[in-house]
Amino acid sequence: MSKTLYVFGYSLWATAAKITIMELGYSEGEIRFKTVDLFKGENFAPAYLELNPNGTTPTLEADGKVYTSTADVISYLIQNAPRKPGREATVAIIEAIHDDEYDPNFVLLSARNQTELAKKADEIPGMYFTNRQVALEKYVADPAAATYKSFYESRIKTNGAMLAFYKHTAPPAALAAFFAKSEAHWAAVRKAVFEVFPALLPASGYIGGTYSPGEEDFHMIAYLTRIAFVLGAKSTSGDDALNAFEAAYGDPLPEKMVAYWNVWVERESWRRAYAETLH
Repeated sequence: MSKTLYVFGYSLWATAAKITIMELGYSEGEIRFKTVDLFKGENFAPAYLELNPNGTTPTLEADGKVYTSTADVISYLIQNAPRKPGREATVAIIEAIHDDEYDPNFVLLSARNQTELAKKADEIPGMYFTNRQVALEKYVADPAAATYKSFYESRIKTNGAMLAFYKHTAPPAALAAFFAKSEAHWAAVRKAVFEVFPALLPASGYIGGTYSPGEEDFHMIAYLTRIAFVLGAKSTSGDDALNAFEAAYGDPLPEKMVAYWNVWVERESWRRAYAETLH
């Protein structure tokens, strides 16, 4: 049966799925890719919410089933791959990477102070929340989308609260709380990158094996690339990202993390996935 993977170019977790496909020997055209533009709120269309009630990417339709979490999508791709990783994944590692405490999406969308807020208002976060609000308000007023009205109303409130920060209309107390939350989250991500994740890595090679990546690695490299991008890395040069980490945090990455990054940036799958831009 045909397989359809719903993706978006700037979605780090959809990119994790793409890397999985490239690494495991799927043939050209075996999986159909369909873009859902998160920047335009296309993930809020009723037809997409029927597939994935959370409105997230990646989503995979395969064998009469729909897989809506990154972990489930990648697990399916591995179980059905022409070429499988050498060993079973450690689920606890995947769960650690996806722990909300270290959420890589919030790093992109957060702001720790007025300067950062003003800069991001003209970049991805400002555009993202603005376009989402337009889409949500369109769908909540559409009788054909009435089934999802409560979903839209809830998202209008939460997205609207974030948009208020970037439109400079949020109350001072709310803005101060947002800055504090952002600061705490950045500290948690630093802990993940400098302490938690290095403890999960081997001295060399990949989590999944010495010479080739496994299931956990597809999640880990997508996470790390997102953080590198937010910190200012722009190219697929390994040193660009390593320098960005050190400039942002004041310390070089731990040796195991540097070694891990360096083996990944030489892989064709990673270079193809991020050929246009890191994200």
